[in-house]
Amino acid sequence: MFNHINIVPRWIIFCLDLFVCGFSVCFAYFLKYNFNVEEINANELSRNILVFSVVNSFVFLIIKTYSGIIRYTSAQDSFRILFSVLISNGLFVLFNLVLVTFNNVPYISNVILVINGLTGFLLLITYRVMVKYFFMYVKNFKMDKRRVIMYGAGEAGIAAKRTLDHDNKVNMLLTAFIDDDERKTGKAIDGIKIYHTREFLNLIKNDKIDDLIIASQNILPDRKNRIVDLCLENDIKVLTLPPVRSWINGQLSSKQLQNIKIEDLLEREPIEIHNEIISEQLRGKRVLVTGAAGSIGSEIVRQISHFGPQMIILNDQSETPLHELHLELQENNLLNNFHCFIGDVRDRLRMELLFQTFKPHYVYHAAAYKHVPLMEHNPGEAVRTNVMGTKVIADLSVKYGVHKFVMISTDKAVNPTNVMGASKRIAEIYVQSLFNSFKYKEPTMYTNGLSHLNEDRSNVNTLFITTRFGNVLGSNGSVIPRFKAQIQKGGPITVTHPDITRYFMTIPEACRLVLEAGSMGEGGEIFIFDMGKSVKIIELAKKMIRLSGLVPHQDIAIEFSGLRPGEKLYEELLNDLENTMPTHHEKIMVAQVREYHFQTISKHISELIKLSCEYKDRQVVVKMKEIVPEFKSNNSIYEELDNPVDIPDKSISGL
Repeated sequence: MFNHINIVPRWIIFCLDLFVCGFSVCFAYFLKYNFNVEEINANELSRNILVFSVVNSFVFLIIKTYSGIIRYTSAQDSFRILFSVLISNGLFVLFNLVLVTFNNVPYISNVILVINGLTGFLLLITYRVMVKYFFMYVKNFKMDKRRVIMYGAGEAGIAAKRTLDHDNKVNMLLTAFIDDDERKTGKAIDGIKIYHTREFLNLIKNDKIDDLIIASQNILPDRKNRIVDLCLENDIKVLTLPPVRSWINGQLSSKQLQNIKIEDLLEREPIEIHNEIISEQLRGKRVLVTGAAGSIGSEIVRQISHFGPQMIILNDQSETPLHELHLELQENNLLNNFHCFIGDVRDRLRMELLFQTFKPHYVYHAAAYKHVPLMEHNPGEAVRTNVMGTKVIADLSVKYGVHKFVMISTDKAVNPTNVMGASKRIAEIYVQSLFNSFKYKEPTMYTNGLSHLNEDRSNVNTLFITTRFGNVLGSNGSVIPRFKAQIQKGGPITVTHPDITRYFMTIPEACRLVLEAGSMGEGGEIFIFDMGKSVKIIELAKKMIRLSGLVPHQDIAIEFSGLRPGEKLYEELLNDLENTMPTHHEKIMVAQVREYHFQTISKHISELIKLSCEYKDRQVVVKMKEIVPEFKSNNSIYEELDNPVDIPDKSISGL
């Protein structure tokens, strides 16, 4: 019932403080005269209590010591009380000095003032702390309280602990802190002992723990995963705090406690990139991002905006998400000079207008179709966007003197088993062979889109760079949002195959590596990223269920739907004929890939685009398999087309 006591009015606290101060004056007199009542002048005592009450009234009104809620007394309230006591007693000390200076007797003994100051401060603080701990005791006096351990004994952990103490609606009892800092081990915060993280297992065994709250933002990913796995094995729910910058008005609310997300567990150690080099290249430049409304394109825009470009041109054919990105940039003041340009990368006339108008210095080509099953049923559209769209932007980049063209590719382009992956591989081949034709100055005229260039290409300086990586967390079409939605509906979770694995990377991490690779590229390279360890999707699904506080196969069923058309069991970053070379960045490598003669590949791609525009899907796939011999369809209607077909090997290395 005490939890429902209303907050006491301020005037009652004010009167109570005055009463405590009056009692303090009496106690000071009694202590000075060794509790000998006969030696105390009753008139003097009464007069001084009255004078002190008047002085303290003014001091309390000015400093507002009565304004705090007693049950939530904090260090700030203690400083306010200390300040008021020093002022009220200091005024009397000052008055005594004036009297003594003019050969008068002090108004009140300085001994009494010292005793009164110490006693008054102690009593004012003591009754507040007693009320605070009384309410805390009443709040915590519940048999069904969840026992909690806090990971992180820093500022965030302390703030979280006090938030739990003060929120009557939170049914949690903090039993211990754990921290990686040896210096904190054995110490206590508000009576709660701090243990080292290596003692966590013993705490679980010796004390029934219901929840773990992760209050530290600086835990190494491997350590975080080990701790969370240990919690899941022991049916302990894992909660996390938002970053301090996300706290409401700088204050943590218990409502901000949330279940830890699977994305937090798939993160790796932060990637260091050479911001100064990227900034030097992009500062004051015009940058075009195609597919800017997508998950990768929009993050590239956000990151580029921090490097001081003259303008970012946001190109996409999707109106609503592009408009939302536009509003986000405006609201967050990420960039003052940007332009949204609606247009399809397949539309050469529209794209030419873009290049004529803005003349970009850098192009980040993220526009692409990427859903494997959809593209398997729509090969013509896959080629028109992923191949023809890339060709249009690449050709215009050459025509209008773009410094660097950075293409975003995928690990599905390696030994492709689906139309989408094959279309991205053909796009890779085109941009690489296009650059190599400049590098080696092939003596043939460009065809189908580059005939406007002179025969002498010595003045062409566009550097073409390709980046290749796997799945990104939180992207459109990622498996994780789908699993979350299925869990919220009560299941079942559908996994295509019990053995299927995938590489995962966060969107910001992938985009940082794209920018880094783009800055270091000298043309013609295919950069691949260190994707870490592949993740078994069935284990990912089970972990997501456990993180939701549920039990796999009991609360949420897991069903296997079978591989989708074109889907692989295992993704690869290199094909069988490729090797890698290291770069100065440990997370980025250069793939040594087969090189193609531009005139030959351009002819084949022109034929492929012609077939795609006529929507002759079967002939489109046949042509794709001719261009990319390693393209072997998997679980697809096009498997019957997999006969050994090779194009003439006229590699540049043989010239």
